[in-house]
Amino acid sequence: MSLVKRTDRLPFLFDDFFTTDWLGGTTNENKIGFSTPAVNVQETDDSFVIELAAPGFAKEDFNVQLDNDVLTISSEVKSEKESEEKGKYTRKEFNYSTFKRSFNLPDTVDGTRIEASYDNGLLLVALPKKEEAKVQPKRLIEIS
Repeated sequence: MSLVKRTDRLPFLFDDFFTTDWLGGTTNENKIGFSTPAVNVQETDDSFVIELAAPGFAKEDFNVQLDNDVLTISSEVKSEKESEEKGKYTRKEFNYSTFKRSFNLPDTVDGTRIEASYDNGLLLVALPKKEEAKVQPKRLIEIS
């Protein structure tokens, strides 16, 4: 069984419709406050590993939750720059960045042993499999 991706993008469907270049080119999807990081899911004999590319974040910016076999990875970052120049002119720049990715976990994942780490722009979430779900080596069964 594999991980099933859930999308929480219903409010953005109309935005996607109107920003799509229907002639096959690329568009600048510079939406305020919305970006979806790329995700890789790798399966090994012992676990699943989710790799989420999110450069420029800190590990404190992430929220990883497990609720009823749904793993949710989210982040909301607010930053504010302020600079003053000559006279009374003041400029403020606000930056809001948020995303949310959810995954339905298979029954084979041991939810009590999930671990996450963040290093060099890559969030790794290890989802260990339960012992009974791991691939068992071949064995010879003796006939009595």
